[in-house]
Amino acid sequence: MSLQEIATRLAGYDAEDLHLDLARDFIAQALPAPDASQAERLPLRSVLGRVLAEDLISGIDVPAHDNSAMDGYAFRGAEMQPGLTTTLRIAGLSLAGELPAAELPAGHCQRIMTGAVMPPCLDTVVPQELAQHLGEHSIQIPADLLKAGANRRKAGEDLAQGQVALAAGRLLKAPDIGLIASLGQIETLVFPRLRVALLSTGNELCAPGQPLQSGQIYDSNRYTLTALLQRLGCIEVIDLGLVQDEPQALRQAFAEGTARADVLITTGGVSAGDADHTRQVMAVMGDVLFWKLAMRPGRPAAIGQMRRADGSSALLFGLPGNPVAVMVTFYALVREALLRMAGARPEPLPLLRAASVKAIRKKPGRTEYQRGIVSRAADGGWQVETTGDQGSGILSSMSRANGLIVLNHGQGGLAAGAAVDVLPFDALM
Repeated sequence: MSLQEIATRLAGYDAEDLHLDLARDFIAQALPAPDASQAERLPLRSVLGRVLAEDLISGIDVPAHDNSAMDGYAFRGAEMQPGLTTTLRIAGLSLAGELPAAELPAGHCQRIMTGAVMPPCLDTVVPQELAQHLGEHSIQIPADLLKAGANRRKAGEDLAQGQVALAAGRLLKAPDIGLIASLGQIETLVFPRLRVALLSTGNELCAPGQPLQSGQIYDSNRYTLTALLQRLGCIEVIDLGLVQDEPQALRQAFAEGTARADVLITTGGVSAGDADHTRQVMAVMGDVLFWKLAMRPGRPAAIGQMRRADGSSALLFGLPGNPVAVMVTFYALVREALLRMAGARPEPLPLLRAASVKAIRKKPGRTEYQRGIVSRAADGGWQVETTGDQGSGILSSMSRANGLIVLNHGQGGLAAGAAVDVLPFDALM
């Protein structure tokens, strides 16, 4: 389906003032499906941050047996009587990793360690610090201290045999690696890393490490985007460097990027400026739509399908050139799209509700992301204030901030003390 066909199917689509939610819907329809045939089986120590390519089914019960949740004494819970002290004779010791002992006669208990298999017919554990000793061989349990079945972990209570332990599309985190290991597996099937090529355009840009000429600024966007992509874990970054805003150089860079990568991300050259050749080269080499997003920062953007020599295509994201706008647009539109292309099923990013320390000015009709500093208020709740000037070129404000204040499309200005959504950077960076 062409991009124009997708656009005609979206009610309210307006490329000159595109609602952020419509842009997200558009991108979702333009995404190619991940190729499961390219999945690879890798050792557990190599899959952190990768995307699971198949449902992981538990082949065993975890735990495999009923076992004790703590150090104490195992006994029959039915021997406790309401309002009465229970007296039991100690018979032996159960250690973790040992075979369970033989069945005990009535009125007896077994000393047991955390993780040890519950002896036959015993179903309750009294913690050692709550048991009252009567010499070396007997204990008493105070009346009404426990319920039958207390402090026993049941076989399969974590995972039952045949249960889906992790679903395909899971972006694997540290606890997931331990979970897979708990099933006895030493490797797992994951999607290949999504290949993303980056380039910056603009004759005013200078590569870090080189002396600045008059009128130049250092290119920071590729370094920022590289870090954001690496943070996702399932991305292979291909840096195409700094490309002069000149047609032949742009054509060569776009051709290399589309040949080597699944996705091409550019920064700069997507506004309507007369000196920008990027728009023209994009339009010639692919099916590209240029947008003016109803958001701030990050109004100019492009989405495209860049053609390869073999007839296939790579997805294009053309981001604005201002450093803050690049990051905000990446979070608002690109991050989730890349995760889905990589095979993941990303969950919505968590929002924090905080009170605005000062009034915030905003007009309805666009989504705004303002840099904010979240802290604890005197009453223990969360509060947030902006970093000050919200110009999209003030990169230092992103370093000072610890979150983005999210002001939704239809929202107007806020009075001091009003509650507002904040996207914490800890969930992103």
